[in-house]
Amino acid sequence: MKFKLAERMEHLKTSEIRELLKLTEQPDLISFAGGLPAPELFPIEEIKLISLKVLSNEGTNALQYGPTEGYTPLRKLIAEQRMKAVGVNTTFENILITSGSQQGLDFTGKIFLNKDDVVICESPSYLGAINAFKAYMPKFVEIPMDDNGMIIDELEKALKKFPNAKFIYTIPDFQNPTGKTLSYERRIKMLELAEKYNIPIIEDSPYSELRFEGETIPSIKSLDKKGLVIYLGTFSKTFCPGLRLGWICAEPEILSKYIIVKQSADLQTSSISQREAAAFMQTYNLNEHIDKIRAIYKRRRDLMIEMIKQEFPNNVKYTLPQGGLFIWVTLPENVDATELLKIAIENKVAFVPGNSFFPNGGHTNHFRLNFSNMTENKIIEGIKRLGKILKENI
Repeated sequence: MKFKLAERMEHLKTSEIRELLKLTEQPDLISFAGGLPAPELFPIEEIKLISLKVLSNEGTNALQYGPTEGYTPLRKLIAEQRMKAVGVNTTFENILITSGSQQGLDFTGKIFLNKDDVVICESPSYLGAINAFKAYMPKFVEIPMDDNGMIIDELEKALKKFPNAKFIYTIPDFQNPTGKTLSYERRIKMLELAEKYNIPIIEDSPYSELRFEGETIPSIKSLDKKGLVIYLGTFSKTFCPGLRLGWICAEPEILSKYIIVKQSADLQTSSISQREAAAFMQTYNLNEHIDKIRAIYKRRRDLMIEMIKQEFPNNVKYTLPQGGLFIWVTLPENVDATELLKIAIENKVAFVPGNSFFPNGGHTNHFRLNFSNMTENKIIEGIKRLGKILKENI
């Protein structure tokens, strides 16, 4: 049956890579593909108690509709705890609860983008954001990166060429997919350019609290004096992704637009999930839980880096992230990582080829590795398998 679909659907296609990665669901396959937290770190027993407590004490409200802005006690806890952890002094009135930060990305596209509008982003950038924005048919201007994040001189050139660009999208801390971090000096300069060109910055910050070493760098939002930064936060990487809880922190004028869009999208985020998250934060110390996560992920990152040094050929380059979930691997220019993935899956190991992270395509000689989800033994075995594949095929 042939239906008359919206024009945007022509730009939204099933990813060939995602089809390949469906094979990673095989139980005997070692997968470094997803950006998945370690499931053994989920506080299951504590959440059992919290869920019972929420249903016992406020069951009717937990199962009822709630305000679009979100559950006020949770909004207050986010303002007082999570936003303060990234240097932002704010109040609950500036917080909107979303169904994961992915919803915040989709709303951003809906609010800002018309067809052919310009989005400025890092190159490469987060695949989920690229897909969320693509639904609104923009043009992407990719800004190259070095070890200190987005190159500001290149950003300024882009803003001069596209002064009507709608926003700058950045993941400043332990970026997905590269693991790179935007330096403090560049955050200041990015803000200066945003002020000069009156362009908002979308600061996507799922990994900022997962720093393993080095000094914490203030969030861009914490440096913002003009209300130009729209901050997207989430509990998915520091608590439980299945609760689907994220938030937007922004000035009231723009936050009101997000609230209107959310009303038309899903009315509100899950009432019971919001209450469970708030009750957990009131009963337990989320910072201590995050400390446990950091310790495990640091150990797994260190192990993966050591195994890469031992097993990968010398002509393969890789990043050394100070936090987050990912390592970015660069192969010789003539190598197609998608073809390598097919061989890798035959050998029961998987990664994500890098070309999907470039909104305008190309750049096939990269792939992303996740170190948070697999156990130490699987990291050792998986990198050995990948090393053998690379030595035989590049």
